[in-house]
Amino acid sequence: MASNPEQAWVVPELGPSLGRLVDAPRAAHGALHVSLDDIRLGLVTGVFELAGAGRSFAAAGDYESAIGSLNRFAWLGLWEKAVDMAAQRIATEANAGLRLAAGESRYPRRRVERLLLADDDARAIAARLGSGGAQFVAALDQLEVAVRSTGNARGRGAAGAQAWRSALSAAARRLESAWIALEDAALREQQRWATEIAQVRGWRRPTWPLWICTAVVVAAAVYLGLVLGGYLPVPRPLQGLAAFWWARL
Repeated sequence: MASNPEQAWVVPELGPSLGRLVDAPRAAHGALHVSLDDIRLGLVTGVFELAGAGRSFAAAGDYESAIGSLNRFAWLGLWEKAVDMAAQRIATEANAGLRLAAGESRYPRRRVERLLLADDDARAIAARLGSGGAQFVAALDQLEVAVRSTGNARGRGAAGAQAWRSALSAAARRLESAWIALEDAALREQQRWATEIAQVRGWRRPTWPLWICTAVVVAAAVYLGLVLGGYLPVPRPLQGLAAFWWARL
């Protein structure tokens, strides 16, 4: 057993392992100008809150609760919340862009309604954004292994505590990588929907119905002129009109 349990089971400083999550360079907002900075900060805040709770439990000698406060479920909950928020934000901006573009091009309302992103589309976006988190999830699995490998906290000793601390730092590093992958996927996702919006904005109403109507009207006018001019036989439906017209000549 560790000679100083408080030192053995203290939660490590996770800020350095989080890297760009904590001190990110100015991120490109993408084709739809979607900013994810507040979501990133919310994710970091959530991790720090979990770590703070763990340190409080450890300081009180409750090492099991310290371990539990930073378990796989807690980390994964923060990540999934961030992914869902990012997906919803992109979907909302895409729908706003589609509606605006449709208004500019007079795109048919029924057709634009079919283009708008629904809940299933937002979930699909979330799946694509979260696809880069596989290594983070694997790191969380390793964290669970470290927690379960040697029984309870009293039986783990210094070696078990060190394995747990290392697994926490690894999870934080993998979370940084997952977020970077999410940002890259968000840029691709925005470009995808920006292309859809550009197509709606560039839509023009087909002119062939107008030309057909014009041709029909012109043909009808020519035919009527020939009938009233006496060049063609007068059909029964037009006999009254012809008689009226000739009476005025």
